[in-house]
Amino acid sequence: MSETNKIPVPDPPTSSRSVTETVNGSHQFIIQGYSLGKGMGIGKHIASDSFNVGGYQWAVYFYPDGKNPEDNSTYVSLFIALTSEGSDVRALFELTLMDQSGKGKHKVHSHFDRALESGPYTLKYRGSMWGYKRFYRRALLETSDYLKDDCLKVNCTVGVVVSATHCPRLHSIQVPESDIGSNFGMLLDNMEGSDVIFNVAGETFHAHKLVLATRSHVFRSNFFDQDEDDHEIVITDMEPRVFKAMLHFIYSDEINEDELAASSESHVADTLSAKLLAAADEYDLCRLKRMCESLICKDISVNSVGRILAIADTNHAMELKAICLRFASENLAAVMQSDGFEYLKTNHPSLQSEILKTVASCEDGYSSGGGGGGETETVCAQLSDGGDANNSRRVRQRT
Repeated sequence: MSETNKIPVPDPPTSSRSVTETVNGSHQFIIQGYSLGKGMGIGKHIASDSFNVGGYQWAVYFYPDGKNPEDNSTYVSLFIALTSEGSDVRALFELTLMDQSGKGKHKVHSHFDRALESGPYTLKYRGSMWGYKRFYRRALLETSDYLKDDCLKVNCTVGVVVSATHCPRLHSIQVPESDIGSNFGMLLDNMEGSDVIFNVAGETFHAHKLVLATRSHVFRSNFFDQDEDDHEIVITDMEPRVFKAMLHFIYSDEINEDELAASSESHVADTLSAKLLAAADEYDLCRLKRMCESLICKDISVNSVGRILAIADTNHAMELKAICLRFASENLAAVMQSDGFEYLKTNHPSLQSEILKTVASCEDGYSSGGGGGGETETVCAQLSDGGDANNSRRVRQRT
């Protein structure tokens, strides 16, 4: 058979698969001081913090006086809102008002269990919402097991619809995870090739000048710019456990979060994470510093914010400091009653002025409707005068 008469070989069959599924995420919204939100006005809401699901930002909106003027505050309203940019975002939703009596009789409004009937809900643009104008009759809510200690708890679940087309590949090569951190960690553990010894409160640590100098310009300056030839260097301003944790990060680029979080110290300043933050600032280890800020940030509360603010200010931890100032300004009356605030007055009085400035800037951002800042002005005056704010204990809620 000639070349021109050969029967062409058919291409092998191919296939692909379209997969449509939901990326789910949940958020718990605690509404404390429910009774103080009453009377704020129909159509005005209390918003949760934004949370991310499926690449979009969402928030829960609670309307104490209802969203619908026609209901004349008979019902409370509850909605889930798209707060980031997006168009035609398809999603499923669930809103649950938690029964706080322990009986488990939660009030659940779910879009998930009727997806086959109506399909996902489409949000057209930023600000689009799904929810209920008549979520619950207000008179019944106030005598129900959903309200306890003037507090409501709402669970919100969002399932963002995503689609992808998959096609099989004949061959694939698995790339292993990076192990450079473990390799350098072994270099620290076995002390092979070490050329410097640190003496920290009698405990010795072997290390490598080149590694330390590469990671920290402070070490580089000590070792090379100043002709430092000492084989043993004495560290007098750091505990052995802190220096050990810093060395571990320098070699592995990681920290042991469980070890840092497990602390029995009564004050945050005595914790390993706070002392490691100071070490990171001293040796200009920016990533380590940010890791410590992130850990310490989780411990911010009304009682601890004063001391954490002082730690952040002392160690130039600017993100942590900004969060502390914002938290203190938004919970000012309660913070002023804390031991941490007394500590600030005695040891870091200049930080009180910074709290005042933050209060003022936050107040500028609030809605001017409803008569405004009388309480804030009173508390600010007490703060500047060193007063006790016994008549201003309410934690302000943003609306």
